[in-house]
Amino acid sequence: MKVALIKVVGWMMLVAMIVLITAESYVSKNKSSNFFKSTSNNILVGSNPDAIYNAFARELTPSDLSKIKHYSKMYGIDFRIILSIIKQESRFDSSAISARGATGLMQLMPLTHAEISEKLNPDSSEIISDNLQSGIYYFSKLYNLFSTVPQEDRLLFSLAAYNAGPSRIYDAQEIAAYMGENPNKWSVIENVLPLLSKRYYSLHQEIWDEPRPRNGYFGSWRQTIGYVQEVSKSYSELSISNKN
Repeated sequence: MKVALIKVVGWMMLVAMIVLITAESYVSKNKSSNFFKSTSNNILVGSNPDAIYNAFARELTPSDLSKIKHYSKMYGIDFRIILSIIKQESRFDSSAISARGATGLMQLMPLTHAEISEKLNPDSSEIISDNLQSGIYYFSKLYNLFSTVPQEDRLLFSLAAYNAGPSRIYDAQEIAAYMGENPNKWSVIENVLPLLSKRYYSLHQEIWDEPRPRNGYFGSWRQTIGYVQEVSKSYSELSISNKN
């Protein structure tokens, strides 16, 4: 009886959060247009695919763009995904440092970067090259983690993991499975991520036998959902281009 009640309460909370997320998404989409603005050069770019690609490319040195293509090919990732990630992560600023200490074009956290470098033995000790190789390698590993996710959602899962960490996505998948939803569908995970926050401790207790998710509370779900939306939007725009 208790489990059934918790499930009912969980579903009620989930429905409420879906309404909230849908409303926020609607407002966000209506504020957006088919244009984006480059933060560094204030370039206004329309929906012409070549203009979009060229605007991205102009934000990087020819050498850095070449490295992005090289390492993307090496690790089996479409380089346009990486361009889209860099746009969202660092706005093409190789010297960017976040409030949490993430650095470079790919905004790698120091510990993550150190662990990757130890495994990878990067081709170059040059800072930008090392950051790009390590970041692209890391994203490729995240992509491989979600090999059981259908192709149309696999990229979205990988982007979410790059932003929030794979453990957060695993926790969300566990909640989805507990609620009888498909844990390998992004639209489900997108609506379940809010349930990792502290306010749903009673649901966590039912799933993990402790009042918190397996990998701790997660209150930054709005940021992760927005991140996935923005990067995938940029990638969709770039994908129209035939640049290679």
